Amino acid sequence: MKNQRVETKNKWNSSDKSQSWLSWICHGIVTILVFALLVLTFPISAWFALKIIPKGERIVVCRLGRTLAPKGPGMTLLLPLIDQWQQVDLRPRDVNVPPFKVTTKDGAVIWVSADIQFRVWNPVLSVKAVQCSNTAIRMTAQNLMTATLSKMLLREIQTEKLHIKKQLLVEINEMTMIWGLKVDRIKLIFKARLKPVEPAASQITDKNENPDVSERSVEVVSDMELPPLPPAPPPSMMSVVSKADLSTDTLISEVELVLSESLVKQVGACYQFNIIGPEGEPKIFFLDLSKGKGKVGLGKPETKPAVILEMSEDSLQAMIHGDVGPLGAYMSGRLQVYGDFKTALKLEEVFKVFDQ
Repeated sequence: MKNQRVETKNKWNSSDKSQSWLSWICHGIVTILVFALLVLTFPISAWFALKIIPKGERIVVCRLGRTLAPKGPGMTLLLPLIDQWQQVDLRPRDVNVPPFKVTTKDGAVIWVSADIQFRVWNPVLSVKAVQCSNTAIRMTAQNLMTATLSKMLLREIQTEKLHIKKQLLVEINEMTMIWGLKVDRIKLIFKARLKPVEPAASQITDKNENPDVSERSVEVVSDMELPPLPPAPPPSMMSVVSKADLSTDTLISEVELVLSESLVKQVGACYQFNIIGPEGEPKIFFLDLSKGKGKVGLGKPETKPAVILEMSEDSLQAMIHGDVGPLGAYMSGRLQVYGDFKTALKLEEVFKVFDQ
């Protein structure tokens, strides 16, 4: 049995060698004939056979199915009918990886993008291995970034950005070098980070009572520095309460004055506010705009709140006086939302009415 396999293998090898010799002979004959035709039709054929290759570019020629060495720069000869060629740019190119979402090891969600600079170091491999080098680099970088960042904690990503960049550069080059492409530089851009909010002691009871609300809690931390808040306008003579004198008890009495059925129709939700005082003392009050003319008071609401909001007393004052809106406070980390975020943004209507 073993002897039969050896004989079969020898037959195949001898057959491949005969086909290889025959292929080379046919290849040589056709090339000679085309070259003779090129000489006979010269100088007319020179318009089709001669090509000037600029500096920084190469031409990869495929002649009768066989890839030749890259040609250029300067003038080169291409045989008509049997030569197929492709021009390759050796100059550095930039590729942008659009922002995409990655979930880290500790459950945080980050948005990350990248700017990549690469070049072709082997024109033949770049033509034979990939159809579109830009797409290949972009998809490879995105897959490696996802695989690397998903295995790390959010704290590690924040503190080891330089190490992550070097590691990604090495891993990308390990895959792209066999394609004739080399990545020279990669720049990571973190747009925003969504991470689980660590609840305060005052909220543990609320989360146990409302597990569905606590599971959806997230905090947004933006990498971009937010502009400073504009100075609050001086209170008019008609103002009942100044910004400095604003307190939770006074706020409740002032909110009662602006409650109405129209406001309930616009908002239609119940909110619970967990306010942290200057010395860390917790204060809880509710705003029920789900029925009637609405209701506000200290403590927890009678019905299950749609959204639980946690903020400092200073942040609440800034929102009441229009220095910052709910979205701005949320994006800057001053407001933490437990529940439906769209419902939380409806509080803007309450603050508008209160400001009027």
